[in-house]
Amino acid sequence: LVSLFTMALSMKKQVFAATSRKQVVVQARRTVAKPSKSSTPDSQWYGPDRPLYLGAFTGEPPAYLTGEFPGDYGWDTAGLSADPETFRRYRALELIHARWALLGALGIVTPELLKDSFPIKEPVWFKAGAQIFSDGGLDYLGNPNLVHAQSIIATLAIQVILMGAIEGYRVNGGPLGEGLDSLYPGGDYFDPLGLADDPDTFAELKVKEIKNGRLAMFSNFGFFVQAIVTGKGPIENLSDHLADPGKNNAFAYATKFTPGL
Repeated sequence: LVSLFTMALSMKKQVFAATSRKQVVVQARRTVAKPSKSSTPDSQWYGPDRPLYLGAFTGEPPAYLTGEFPGDYGWDTAGLSADPETFRRYRALELIHARWALLGALGIVTPELLKDSFPIKEPVWFKAGAQIFSDGGLDYLGNPNLVHAQSIIATLAIQVILMGAIEGYRVNGGPLGEGLDSLYPGGDYFDPLGLADDPDTFAELKVKEIKNGRLAMFSNFGFFVQAIVTGKGPIENLSDHLADPGKNNAFAYATKFTPGL
């Protein structure tokens, strides 16, 4: 009997010890956080080791530029984004303007590039809009069956209504955008091709978008200045420069500038 009692007591201790170890393991799993991606994507363009605007000569970037957002090169010498709310607003404004600039740059150069393939009456971007006041109106790509605009009032009204509705929907949300990021909504309706399904790819695409958007904003500014100075479109300016670089360049125009379109 004593032997059986001793054996039973020993087995009870082993069960208790095993149960205690299981409890310890369970407690450890509860206290140790499961590995997950941080708010800063695992990419060379994000985080403290990201490229800075002057490389090794940049120095220490402002404390509020942590590399969390795409396109952050640590440059804000004027401190315009020191306030978090101001930073959030400027980031949204820059991204929206960058997207419009990308579309604008494409719309400016495309008619000039296609003028030999399509019957476009006026391929130069700053003259094209005036066709709406002509008798025949404005035809997209010279084809009245695509888009035909005859009334400037109707065109402006449609643009204000459609663009206003879309922008209001983006800012305030709606049935299709509920719970989505107002700057990067994604989902089935805003990313039907699934280009941003992978988080790492999405992070890289954000950087590409803002970098190309900034370049497009500068390009549009250059197009505006060229139009004022030369009275020509960017493609024609490029063709003239390639034909005779010594004569058709910025310095030559600056020395004999006469405003006119």
